[in-house]
Amino acid sequence: MTKITFKIEGMDCDSCAKMIELDLEDAGIKCSCNYAKKILEVELSDPNEHKKIKEIVEKGGYKITS
Repeated sequence: MTKITFKIEGMDCDSCAKMIELDLEDAGIKCSCNYAKKILEVELSDPNEHKKIKEIVEKGGYKITS
């Protein structure tokens, strides 16, 4: 497992962070999102999951900036 941290734009409150977590966990991706720090920490078993994570986050109306 590899742990990667992404910066997220577009979150307005802690509920936004929880929604991102739920969406990713529904897809089988283990993660933790922090509204105050504007970050998403993800545990990847497959390095090719980056694209899947980006699609799920953007579908929710948020943006990965790094």
